[in-house]
Amino acid sequence: MDLCNISDIKALLGRHGFHFSKSMGQNFLTASWVPEDMVAGAGVTRENGVLEIGPGIGPLTVRLSGAAAKVVAVELDRALLPVLAETLAGRDNVQVVPGDILKLDLAALVEREFSGLVPMACANLPYNITTPVLTALIDSGLFSAITVMIQREVAARICAAPGTSDYGAFSVYCQYHTLPELLFDVPPECFVPAPKVTSSVIRLTPRPAPPVEVDQKRFFQVVKAAFGQRRKTLLNALSAGLGDCGDKERLRAAVAACGLPPDVRGERLGIPEFAALTRALYS
Repeated sequence: MDLCNISDIKALLGRHGFHFSKSMGQNFLTASWVPEDMVAGAGVTRENGVLEIGPGIGPLTVRLSGAAAKVVAVELDRALLPVLAETLAGRDNVQVVPGDILKLDLAALVEREFSGLVPMACANLPYNITTPVLTALIDSGLFSAITVMIQREVAARICAAPGTSDYGAFSVYCQYHTLPELLFDVPPECFVPAPKVTSSVIRLTPRPAPPVEVDQKRFFQVVKAAFGQRRKTLLNALSAGLGDCGDKERLRAAVAACGLPPDVRGERLGIPEFAALTRALYS
């Protein structure tokens, strides 16, 4: 059975009476080169235990199982469990875990399932849970690399440089914790049903150490406030977003101390500038 062949997919789903769920953002791959290139781009080896999220009918799972020591695939839709039981039959290094990835204890799962292995995450993420799932994976600090297929617009935001329209608080968050790399795009015609947007595969490699020395909690408070009202200057956005710390004169002095023009906007600041501003505000 070819899990990327449209005829085989329809026959498989028909046997199990499966119907697509729009609320779960289900789009199944019909291009075999995509899971092949994802596994290659992720750099999966026999030293790795791989967490997959939303395996669907299993085309990426099959490729991962051929490269990794073990694969744990977390699937929310219980209607897909009998489908996966068929498509993954005989793959002894694959375990399907029913459940919601956002409610699972990732640390416990990794400790239980990937003992002695280097954990990775690799998944075709549903668009509607991209940000919370990536945040959970990054915050966990458990994975040597996170390779995911997501909406191209989100990938652009993650990889965006300061001063561009895509750059925002999530860009800073991802780039503070990881080194993001755009691997390749996947057009809509590579899926059934075809989504209305292009997808992109990105790899996030956790940084061995933070890129700057700064109080992390305060740093992200400043970043969140700076992007809270993008049309405002940095000074006005911080004044509106920092509450008790939003005294205009104090903010103006901190902005000036960093050598920034008084009318600068938040999207012009990179991680070093945000760190310097945080230190100036809270020194």
